[in-house]
Amino acid sequence: MLKKLKALFIVEDETSKQPQNKAASQSKPTTSANKTAQKPSSQPKTTGQVASPSPGVNKGKPDEKFINRLLGALEENNIEGFDYLEYKQSLQNLGGVEMDEGTKFKSALAMAKTMGATNMKLISSANHYLKILNTEEKKFLDAFKNQQTLQVNSRNKEIKDLEGGIAQRKAQIEKLQKEIEQGTKALEARKSSINEANNKVQSTKDNFYHSYNIVKNQIVEDIQKMQKYLS
Repeated sequence: MLKKLKALFIVEDETSKQPQNKAASQSKPTTSANKTAQKPSSQPKTTGQVASPSPGVNKGKPDEKFINRLLGALEENNIEGFDYLEYKQSLQNLGGVEMDEGTKFKSALAMAKTMGATNMKLISSANHYLKILNTEEKKFLDAFKNQQTLQVNSRNKEIKDLEGGIAQRKAQIEKLQKEIEQGTKALEARKSSINEANNKVQSTKDNFYHSYNIVKNQIVEDIQKMQKYLS
């Protein structure tokens, strides 16, 4: 199922400078997004609201671990029956058909109606998956804050302690000069380790949001288009 979801949410490495191949991005996948044997989740009410962009849109790079985590969460909370994911599959299957975007959305809806779906149900289920992504975002932020505290904030105290020790050693006689120099080197090493730790956790955050927004923005765009074409 995870591979099928990846086929729906195309993830491109943006480090590549080559222009996007539209035909390739719209190519028909070899498999369809069938449902797994999950218990049905309750559908949220359609709000009609489009989520605002998340931080880190232009930072970081797609991370396979985060992509799998986000799509795995969608899979675990997959709504039983024909919903947004099947509708997105239908849209993708129409990628090679020569018709305008609005016609594709309406054509996919016509097929969806034969499966008991409606435009409101499709938008409602898409909002359901946005809420799942929001939950994953909150989980990530909690873990990120904990790591930031462990890797960065806790080391600030070590810096202050070293600075105090250096100040005391500078007041001592010449025989303590060697100890002062050793303390200074240790201080610089601590500062360097904090910068490295901060860059590492920030890079992790950037990678998450880049991966998060790749999936989220596709859902958001589809909601906007469904609201535009299916209302």
